[in-house]
Amino acid sequence: MEKTLVILKPCAIQRALIGEVISRFEKKGLLLAGMKMIWLSDDILNEHYAHLKDNPIFQRIKNSMTACPVIVCCWKGRDAVRIVRAITGPTNGRDALPGTIRGDYSMSIQENIIHASDSPETAEIEVKRFFNADELFDYKSVLIPHLYAQDEY
Repeated sequence: MEKTLVILKPCAIQRALIGEVISRFEKKGLLLAGMKMIWLSDDILNEHYAHLKDNPIFQRIKNSMTACPVIVCCWKGRDAVRIVRAITGPTNGRDALPGTIRGDYSMSIQENIIHASDSPETAEIEVKRFFNADELFDYKSVLIPHLYAQDEY
């Protein structure tokens, strides 16, 4: 099954949305493979947001992401990246439809509650960036036959 990374940003932590956000993925049927609370270091932020290093908002993003600890999660499931992105909604919360996480809880392009990997290739890199192999769990969920047809898992 495909794995993807989700980061609950400081704005989600400060607004006490942790349970609400996590429950959206659980209710959809994604399986939690790993989760931890961490302070993001300057080094990991420089690596994670390297594609924005020349952007004038780079330091503002880093400041926002270090306002408090974040929660990093690895979710898995069939087409997990695509599913998580659909549940999350577009980056700009003002453009996100009601029913998505950002549509329900965000008015900002930056303070948009959550980071979600944008492709399976990126997800693989990001999961390895934030989790050691021994922090990810592979287990048989009793829910699988109730989530997928037999030929889907």
